Amino acid sequence: MIPWTAVIVGAVSLGGSLALSAFLTPRVRRWAQQRDFVDRPGAVGHKRHVQAVSLGGGIAITVAILLPMALGLIAASILHRVPPERLAFLDDVAPLWRHWVGGIVMKIPAGLAIIAGALVMHLVGIVDDHHPLGAGPKLVAQFGVVLALVAGFGIRSGEALGAAPSVILTTLWIVTLINAFNFMDNMDGLTAGIAAITGIILAVSAFGSGQLFVPCLTLLVAGAALGFLIFNFPPASIFMGDGGSLVIGYFMAVCSVLTTFYDPQRWQHQPGLLVPLVVFAIPLYDTLSVILRRLRLGISPFRGDRRHFSHRLVALGKSPRTAVLTIYLATMATALPAVLLPLLSWPAALVIFSQCVCVVIIIAILESRDV
Repeated sequence: MIPWTAVIVGAVSLGGSLALSAFLTPRVRRWAQQRDFVDRPGAVGHKRHVQAVSLGGGIAITVAILLPMALGLIAASILHRVPPERLAFLDDVAPLWRHWVGGIVMKIPAGLAIIAGALVMHLVGIVDDHHPLGAGPKLVAQFGVVLALVAGFGIRSGEALGAAPSVILTTLWIVTLINAFNFMDNMDGLTAGIAAITGIILAVSAFGSGQLFVPCLTLLVAGAALGFLIFNFPPASIFMGDGGSLVIGYFMAVCSVLTTFYDPQRWQHQPGLLVPLVVFAIPLYDTLSVILRRLRLGISPFRGDRRHFSHRLVALGKSPRTAVLTIYLATMATALPAVLLPLLSWPAALVIFSQCVCVVIIIAILESRDV
């Protein structure tokens, strides 16, 4: 059972970042237009828009995540230092508040490191939006930031495997998911919508494990994506660019690592460890399928083209808006059952995981076509 106070705090996180993102996005759009920070189709064949579209949406997304996050860490630090008798009334309103505040204070060093990493991701993305950097420099920056978090601040999973395998596994997972969301930023509204769906589902799973900091952070990302989506849903009037997609992928990956999926003391069973794979099945499928198609054609896996899941749906006759909505539904179909996995035994959990795999295979069969 999720405490009602946690639900309220989560709703405030989601609604606050949504409102902030929705407020900032049109202002960033105006600023980008004034400074000619726009994306022009030019001669690049994989771009579908025919007119210049403002860039910089990632600025609004990043601020809408980092500002509330920083304020939350500051508020927790202040509350933690206030004498208990002065805040005794909160014990009746929210009995778990002291436990939550203490937990957040313990996470302040890691939280500051996460903020610093997000700023690096954002700056790398903004520079790439101005002047394309190529895959090499972006991957170096990603691995540098992720290794600092994983090895320096203990933000990792699979620790039962040992320190070195845990660092390697977590680093590869985070970098993969960063690029999965970056790859999905190939059609209006796609990355923002997928981030909102997966973020909310992941937050529900984290609330179920008794956490507060992690699900609220995940909901900040989902809210920022939703606020931006108002202006990015097809036809988009602003793009998030790499300055947004890298930040979204980074936060979704980090939050998935920080979420507790297996805790016997809270009746969470081992199948909960499958949650990230199920929640992010569609972004991972898009990344894997497009890389395999490019390698088959002998071109770089990081070279932009129109071979993504969304492009293949359009090639089959769907409109861009219908293609995006179809991918939203596919994501919900695979991700929604994930919240049940920590509560199930292995036989029942494998049924859900197999269903997810079957849905992905059906999608691959139905949309398969050389483009």
